[in-house]
Amino acid sequence: MSTLAQTMMTAARSSDSGLAGPGDLDRYHYADAPGVDRVSAPVWESAEPELGRVGRRAGGSRGRGLHGQLVQQLGQMIVSGDLGADRPLVPEEIGQRFEVSRTVVRESLRVLEAKGLVSARPNVGTRVRPVSDWNLLDPDIIEWRAFGPQRDDQRRELSELRWTIEPLAARLAAGHGREDIQQRLGDMVEIMGHAMAQGDSLTFSRADAEFHSLLIQLASNRMLEHLSGIVSSALQVSGAPVTGCDRPTEASLGHHGRIVDALAAADGSAAETAMRQLLTVHPEVERVVPAPREH
Repeated sequence: MSTLAQTMMTAARSSDSGLAGPGDLDRYHYADAPGVDRVSAPVWESAEPELGRVGRRAGGSRGRGLHGQLVQQLGQMIVSGDLGADRPLVPEEIGQRFEVSRTVVRESLRVLEAKGLVSARPNVGTRVRPVSDWNLLDPDIIEWRAFGPQRDDQRRELSELRWTIEPLAARLAAGHGREDIQQRLGDMVEIMGHAMAQGDSLTFSRADAEFHSLLIQLASNRMLEHLSGIVSSALQVSGAPVTGCDRPTEASLGHHGRIVDALAAADGSAAETAMRQLLTVHPEVERVVPAPREH
């Protein structure tokens, strides 16, 4: 095993990934803070009880403390439909309900406004915006949709988008002789192989995400690079397998290896075909996108 593979596998086993696995749909539900009674507020009565409190979990959501936790909670409530379009959000009531300061509420609402989830207007206040106004490519919104009631639609849409991005990226990458990146792509395949043999799905998923990120980088197209976050998000929220990247399999590993071989041979058509085959391992995808083209 290469030094890179050993390092990556050791790091994966010794740290908390933050990635959700199959069935881990309640990852943002927080425990009650010790000794604190929950305060009711009529405007929140339709929300699920578990989404109506913020606890002091170590590290906070995404390491952002109470501010990050409140963003997650409100974001999930909006995306899930618990807080519907045009619903007023009163900062004082939010602060009382979630037991946080007005500063935390104000900062959280600013973040949600930047994501297109809410709007704040003079003499109107802050209200939830309709889905058509959301930034659906925002990584947080992708995640909230993928672990909420819309998870099936979100994962299908992500798979369809990957079909428009990654085969093209693979074809373009074959035309750029960046041996350093190609070597690292090969390293990622090696790491995935070792991880699969040891049943280490965490290391496999990390190497897989790195593989696809490097491939888009190798394509040398800044527009595609801008969309690379979609691929990363798709790999992180794939709680139900819909493509060959969603779980370690010999077929998935083989397709990754064929992509590397095609890049080394500067064969864009073969690289594109291998990527399409990788994204069509699961039958569910075949109903959404066409079968791989023959060249």
